[in-house]
Amino acid sequence: MSAAVDSPPRPVAAPFPWDAVWGQDDAVETLRAAATDPAALAHAWLITGPPGSGRSTLAYAFAAALIADPGDEAAQRQVLARTHPDLTALRTEQVVIRIDEARRLVERASFAPSLGRYRVIVVEDADRMAERTSNVLLKALEEPPEQTVWVLCAPSDADLLPTIRSRVRVLRLREPSVTDVASLIVERTGVPADVAEESARHAQRHIGMAQRLATDDDARARRAETLSAVLAVRGISDAVEVAGHIVRLATDDAKALTATRDEEERRTLLRTLGVAEGAAVPPSVRGQLNALEDDQKRRATRSLRDGIDRVLTDLQSLFRDVVMLQYGRDGDLVNAERIDALRSLAAEWTPARTLGVLDRITDTRRNLEQNAAPLLALESLLITVANGSAP
Repeated sequence: MSAAVDSPPRPVAAPFPWDAVWGQDDAVETLRAAATDPAALAHAWLITGPPGSGRSTLAYAFAAALIADPGDEAAQRQVLARTHPDLTALRTEQVVIRIDEARRLVERASFAPSLGRYRVIVVEDADRMAERTSNVLLKALEEPPEQTVWVLCAPSDADLLPTIRSRVRVLRLREPSVTDVASLIVERTGVPADVAEESARHAQRHIGMAQRLATDDDARARRAETLSAVLAVRGISDAVEVAGHIVRLATDDAKALTATRDEEERRTLLRTLGVAEGAAVPPSVRGQLNALEDDQKRRATRSLRDGIDRVLTDLQSLFRDVVMLQYGRDGDLVNAERIDALRSLAAEWTPARTLGVLDRITDTRRNLEQNAAPLLALESLLITVANGSAP
């Protein structure tokens, strides 16, 4: 069963705990009704929408409304902080959700709520489950305990197995406009309107990414540098050099995002185990420290791959703009400030060549999902950019 949300987003304030959900009024109304009327409540939901549309924000607001008694703001805030005992949340920081993580979710789903009205299981990255992992959830989704509600989040229902889709109610979110996202960024951060508009456009209406671009000069500079370098690729040597440069930028970005957290986790673990700061690590605790480091390495791998994926999204927007110009459409360009370079490339290339590059970007993303080496994958893509043919 599917509950489609078809009307355009209207950014209005909603009562707590829904007030952080932006531009999804109809979705909020659907879930508010489900949280208050057992007849409208499905035992498993799938919230879908493009990146930045607010899937997880909506999922946790729904969980807060389900778990806490109406008006119990303290309990609702505990759910939103991910600390309520009746909430189980999974947001994998690795490339895929592991099967042991899925098994722990199923185990938790069998418990009755301890304090709240319902036990809620939120899976933010349900699209990162392999088939074998998805199969672990099937029985739990099909026959959950009466007071357990599953809330899965994914970009689209097509990202999940048909057997999963048949066991959930789908709630589809809509993508806000560039103007609405820019207005929100100005309101949240106070950046100039032109910076907010450019960031919303470059992020392709992804709210979180738009906010990062608007408030991080380095992030904006890295994006601009990457696109300029790709536009300058003319031969195989350029392709190899630029691919290496992109991977270095993505690696540095990933390290910046994870280094501080990794070190804090290490200090906290050693402190918990009674190891003084600066002291040698005893052999008895090295196993736990090694396990933490292994998890951090897997998280770093995902962070790097996510960074490369953002680059591919930016390149997709670039060559999408070229195709638009080749077919005589110069409105609604993502990279409008590069109009001269885009027009030059549109005149130099045929539409078939540009579409071929867009296909190669899709292939590259798929290869990276199957654990291809990022450097080799990008070199292959940029060779296609350089000469118009797949290597």
